[in-house]
Amino acid sequence: MKILAIESSCDETSVAVYDTAKGLLSNVVATQIDIHKKTGGVVPEVASRAHVEQILPVLDEALGLAEVNLNKIDYIAVTHAPGLVGSLLVGVNTAKTLSMILNKPLLPINHLEGHIYANFIRENQESRIKNQKFKFPAIVLLVSGGHTSLILMKDHGKYKYLGETLDDAAGEAFDKVAKVLGLEYPGGPNVSKIAEEFRKNHESRIMNHEVRFPRSMLDSGDFNFSFSGLKTSVLYAWQKEKRQSKELKEMFAYEFEEAVVDILATKTIEAARKYKVKTVSICGGVAANKKLRNEIESRVKKELKKVSFCVPPIKYCGDNAAMIAACATYGLKKTKKKVYSLDFEVLSNNVL
Repeated sequence: MKILAIESSCDETSVAVYDTAKGLLSNVVATQIDIHKKTGGVVPEVASRAHVEQILPVLDEALGLAEVNLNKIDYIAVTHAPGLVGSLLVGVNTAKTLSMILNKPLLPINHLEGHIYANFIRENQESRIKNQKFKFPAIVLLVSGGHTSLILMKDHGKYKYLGETLDDAAGEAFDKVAKVLGLEYPGGPNVSKIAEEFRKNHESRIMNHEVRFPRSMLDSGDFNFSFSGLKTSVLYAWQKEKRQSKELKEMFAYEFEEAVVDILATKTIEAARKYKVKTVSICGGVAANKKLRNEIESRVKKELKKVSFCVPPIKYCGDNAAMIAACATYGLKKTKKKVYSLDFEVLSNNVL
């Protein structure tokens, strides 16, 4: 079966074509980074207007790259929640229109579940759809600009929330700290970039640098997170500095990233140990963070015997339609339904 997937939950317009036997045929992502640089963040109305302009060209490009026409599509999948309502509406209305015109069944997909299934994207026929390393039960750290959650995944489509952020998401904290340090949008990757510069250029100072930030809720006894206090600590410490040099900015970014990664990794390993899982996985936009990927993988190897570590390729950590298609594939295998109603709405805030 061939699935046409659409993702437009925030500021990326993406369309993918996925073959359940051969794997991913195309995945086109149109970013809005240059648009939102002007305001230093995503403006919902601006984002939705950009989706309107981009959705049809992206659709045409995805079909062209896959060498598939619309008549050959068997199912349409679309992100319907959570996300920015105006952005979601562009993708959902496009998908509903195609479904009606082509008389093809439509599958509404949860964006967060899509991030989890980025672990299952397959790009060629040989590897098929199954991820050999991903075994159940699994602990999934879903970490992005809008969400930070620890999830116990017992099987495909079976989730139990163990904990989540009580205030800012980790990605949101990265972006806010970037603004404090005067870094350009998108903030998160730029914080990580200069943090890495500090690691490379000031190795002798790693153990003895002057700046230290708190590891919020590290010993809370649960699996919840809090990053608001950490973000505020960075703000107050930066405001006290009389000489805000390039090196000092790198040091702040380094220590902030170290604190976030320590919190995320420690709680993830604790959850994996408590629930005796077979797999530890991270997904979402912040899963592209090199330090986070390396730290959790290292701790899994050292502290959890016979436990697999899974993380999507960096290109699939951000918002993309390939993950929506992979999620839809497993949904079809599980439900085996052939007809889906168009009577569903977009939701700004929705869990799995």
